[in-house]
Amino acid sequence: MSRSRTAVLAALALVAGASGTALAVVPGDSGLAAVPCSVDYKVQNDWGSGFTAAVTITNNSAAKSSWAVKWAYAGSQKITNAWNAKVTQSGTAVTAANETYNGSLATGGSVSFGFQGTYSGSNAVPTAFTLDGVTCNVDGGTGPTDPGPTDPGPGTPSTRVDNPYAGAKVYVNPEWSANAAAEPGGSRVSNQPTGIWLDRIAAINGAGGRMGLRAHLDAALAQKGSGEEVVQLVVYDLPGRDCSALASNGELGPTEIDKYKTQFIDPIAAILSDSKYAGLRIVTTVEIDSLPNLVTNAGGTPTATPACDVMKANGNYIKGVGYALKKLGAVPNVYNYIDAGHHGWLGWDDNFAPSAQIMFQAANAEGATVDDVHGFITNTANYSALKENNFTINDQVAGKSVRESKWVDWNRYTDELSYAQAFRNQLVTTGFRSNIGMLIDTSRNGWGGSARPAGPGATTSVDTYVNGGRYDRRIHVGNWCNQAGAGLGERPKAAPAAGIDAYVWMKPPGESDGASSVIPNDEGKGFDRMCDPTYTGNARNGNSMSGALGNAPLAGRWFSAQFQQLMQNAYPAL
Repeated sequence: MSRSRTAVLAALALVAGASGTALAVVPGDSGLAAVPCSVDYKVQNDWGSGFTAAVTITNNSAAKSSWAVKWAYAGSQKITNAWNAKVTQSGTAVTAANETYNGSLATGGSVSFGFQGTYSGSNAVPTAFTLDGVTCNVDGGTGPTDPGPTDPGPGTPSTRVDNPYAGAKVYVNPEWSANAAAEPGGSRVSNQPTGIWLDRIAAINGAGGRMGLRAHLDAALAQKGSGEEVVQLVVYDLPGRDCSALASNGELGPTEIDKYKTQFIDPIAAILSDSKYAGLRIVTTVEIDSLPNLVTNAGGTPTATPACDVMKANGNYIKGVGYALKKLGAVPNVYNYIDAGHHGWLGWDDNFAPSAQIMFQAANAEGATVDDVHGFITNTANYSALKENNFTINDQVAGKSVRESKWVDWNRYTDELSYAQAFRNQLVTTGFRSNIGMLIDTSRNGWGGSARPAGPGATTSVDTYVNGGRYDRRIHVGNWCNQAGAGLGERPKAAPAAGIDAYVWMKPPGESDGASSVIPNDEGKGFDRMCDPTYTGNARNGNSMSGALGNAPLAGRWFSAQFQQLMQNAYPAL
């Protein structure tokens, strides 16, 4: 719901008509000098205790190289974070100043910014604004059913492109950005784009005072300007979610497929279908970890779990993914990417082709087709190194192949780039379109810092050779929770390699993978021993220590110690 304030201050030149109605002098009239500036302030989303707002300033006086807008609230409103402006607040008084990149404001030019805030009681729209100390009028309509002349109309439809990241900015989540910027040194990366995780039904409208889907899309429109903008969503709430990892269990039981469809996917699709957002390129990462679990952790495999056996038997992972692809793929500006695990999960011969086959099955379930699939994403929320330079799968040491090393363990891939490119070929062979693209999550796979090897290991044995040279410093490639020693990886970028649409930070760095001890919660998230640094492991990680950091909060909560480690060990270095 959009809400704005129409007011004209008496300090401006007003012309009284015969009926007594006040008429504002508008830009383009001979009275232009009497209206030095205008401010359009709109509350775009309001959920009773918090809100998001968009502000557009139009300068009708001399051109400016910097600017500052001020206003005061009549109520208890407190601004918590902002985008496209530096916003400070003292009591009820607010100042919004330009960022370094948008200080220029020409005569007749406009600039927009947005913010999120909290309040109790009423959320009255301010009635008075100044631009660099000069009083402005307040433009706008009264809501979406009564648009004023400065209101944007429906979004201009975005023409579907082969690679949505090409030539586009990517949305910077203001909530993550604020958390990152609040950390010492965090401003070095706080402007990086990250994924928005829709991991329960309540997240659609905003849970716990956090921004909901519409709030993020509105903020993306404010960031977009006249160019192209990508918004990255993680759609993640399947029935019986994450059947092999308790830390990321979800709210829906194994049989609640209808609830998943009607209360989760349908509302998301309805919001994304709003013509207001037609000009955005919306990338969806569809249900991480689900389909790979059906291959490796169900049906009599050595690592099978009872929960994964249930999900394979009832088919609700297949049905849920198919339904999501169909509903979301029907929106012209949505680009669906299915999660495809990582090289240390699906890279073995027994897993590689069967995984592509089960993904093809899901892409043709519940009315979906391969045309609803734009591509795949690997390494989501994982730590696998992008490229191992100090050894290859074809190397021989002391008469043994690198594949025989304990670390590689007969896998055909040693890193994410080689796996993603090869798995793309396998997917095309299986029946997916030849123009599919791959994403690789590089948010935590840099493995830099002092422990990063400068060259190959000693050739005394194949294990010393691999272990001495590998960048990925995990104890075991199956370890996945809050890994000690990890670092930020390659910064997000479009089309970095053949077949790769983008490197992305789909998992926001600094958000925990899971709690390191039992923490009661209402989000359905269990305690997984793989997040406990004292755990000695299981069959899925070769009965190795977990390698997890201690004192970790629930999955998705801010983990300051992890964020500091990621910055310290970033590669490329910050």
